[in-house]
Amino acid sequence: MAQIRRMDCKVEVKSSADRFFDAFNTKAHLMPKMSTRLISDVKLLQGDWNSLGSVRMWDYASQGKSAACKEVRENVDEKNRTIIYSILEGEISNYYKTWKSTLNVTPNGEGSLAKWTIEYEKKNDHVPEPLNYCDFYAIWSKDVDAYLLNAK
Repeated sequence: MAQIRRMDCKVEVKSSADRFFDAFNTKAHLMPKMSTRLISDVKLLQGDWNSLGSVRMWDYASQGKSAACKEVRENVDEKNRTIIYSILEGEISNYYKTWKSTLNVTPNGEGSLAKWTIEYEKKNDHVPEPLNYCDFYAIWSKDVDAYLLNAK
């Protein structure tokens, strides 16, 4: 019987919670500049960059290989600095029936804590846990943080 699983990935960053959240909330089109080692391109396919229901195609590197995914921006809670994305298709869909990523950013001392929550359903029992995506989110978060700190 299939079941929805959940994995949390926490990353401490030096940027303020508002600034870090804003990068993911309103600057997706700049991600290839912010994270050159992971994100090679992002295209808007439907809607506008910041609207709910907007669809984007991401080209990225995962475990040293090129990959792509199409995602929809499901929900944004600016007050609580939370964004929810769902994967519609792409490399992730080869292994997981469903995939939802939630980013929540909270103040943490002089910086902030980025918490990525992955909710997923494996296609079968042979599919591994998505630990490599926790690593991906951690590297992506650190890259964006470094970009923001250098752009002061």
